[in-house]
Amino acid sequence: MALGLFLAIGIALMAGFPVAFTLAGVALLFAGIGTLTGSFDAVFLEAFPNRLFGIMTNETLIAVPVFVFMGVMLERSKLADQLLRSLAQLMRGTPGGLGLAVVIVGAMMAASTGIVGATVVTMGLISLPTMLQRGYHPSVAAGTICAAGTLGQIIPPSIVLVMLADVLSSAYQQAQLRTGNYTPDTVSVGELFAGALIPGLLLVCAYLLYLVGLAWLRPSRMPAWEGDKDGAVSVRRLLLLTSGPLLLIVAVLGSILKGIATPTEAAAVGAVGAMLLALLARQLHLKTLRDVVYRTTRITAMVFMILIGASLFSLVFRGFGGDELIADFLTALPGGAVTAMVLVMTVMFLLGFVLDFIEITFVVVPIVGPVLMAMGLDPLWLGVMIAVNLQTSFLTPPFGFSLFYLRGVCPDSVPTSAIYRGVMPFIAIQLLVLVVLAVWPGLVTWLPGIVYPG
Repeated sequence: MALGLFLAIGIALMAGFPVAFTLAGVALLFAGIGTLTGSFDAVFLEAFPNRLFGIMTNETLIAVPVFVFMGVMLERSKLADQLLRSLAQLMRGTPGGLGLAVVIVGAMMAASTGIVGATVVTMGLISLPTMLQRGYHPSVAAGTICAAGTLGQIIPPSIVLVMLADVLSSAYQQAQLRTGNYTPDTVSVGELFAGALIPGLLLVCAYLLYLVGLAWLRPSRMPAWEGDKDGAVSVRRLLLLTSGPLLLIVAVLGSILKGIATPTEAAAVGAVGAMLLALLARQLHLKTLRDVVYRTTRITAMVFMILIGASLFSLVFRGFGGDELIADFLTALPGGAVTAMVLVMTVMFLLGFVLDFIEITFVVVPIVGPVLMAMGLDPLWLGVMIAVNLQTSFLTPPFGFSLFYLRGVCPDSVPTSAIYRGVMPFIAIQLLVLVVLAVWPGLVTWLPGIVYPG
């Protein structure tokens, strides 16, 4: 019944039914069948109201709508447009200069907004026509935009990491209880942010190195642009443009890492800062504010409805003994934790084709997380590996979400095959980074150990 429940939900999701209602509806249907057949104890459902109350009173999750508001407000402030134009003008005459500017601005917007879809669409609308106009090969332009847009998955402060930290913390406590530790530790958002910082910067540097190498080896694909010589950008103007987002990132991330503010308090600071930046850019109007609040409400409602549906699913799945089934299967694999980790990462990678990161975070991680951590895997390292892995699946043809986002704003002159070819080198880079993180887990655990000793 547990396997049938998982399979039925997968089929319903691939058929296009809404995720939140599919998770809850199918779970209740199986719970009813299980109750009638005697294979499910309805007492498990009595824990559902307590879970709902736990979601409502979870202080970490309060940060989600505030971070979403900050990201949407920054998107509407047109900062990315101004930054990209200024950086491109500054790098005129340099082969690949515009591509490098796209990655840098994408990384800054990722650190500011943390919303993958919004970043990809925004960068696609702003930079793709310009790159094509200046002679960039369509596959190079499309691949660069998709890769830069998905950096919001891993670069903190990221909404993905906020939700993942909350789920990992609960899974880590379950893992410790299984091993006989009745005073379990937790995983904080700040620790996961610190753990993801170096891998995120490593990805950005790897992207930039690839583009520099491609511009040097095949300059015809990324030609230099002489620019508007009458519109030279001064260093002062560039500093003014970058200072706002950088100060915002430092204020939000720095206050969390230093323990000055909780993630929710830091998110509130970021939201106010985003409004000030929009005001300075003359983009903050009543209509803009109304639109930002409306979009924030829609995204937040989606996230929490999925969380409620996933909570009900996990209760029913556990009632059928699904968690014990998964635990027995993973622990019985030859090779122990290594084989189990490889298998779980492969499954998550494949699920990333058809499910959003929110569904995978709330549905899959609570099932496999406690088992993997009970086998001795570090929770921070596991969280960062999951985040990078899902980021890779977002880029992988034919179902990568980032490809769909960009396809929606691409001109007809850019075929879908060009987008697929363009992301292949970036997928290889991300897989290489995953291998590097697997071989040297200290790249994840070193900074949290410094910032949060003991």
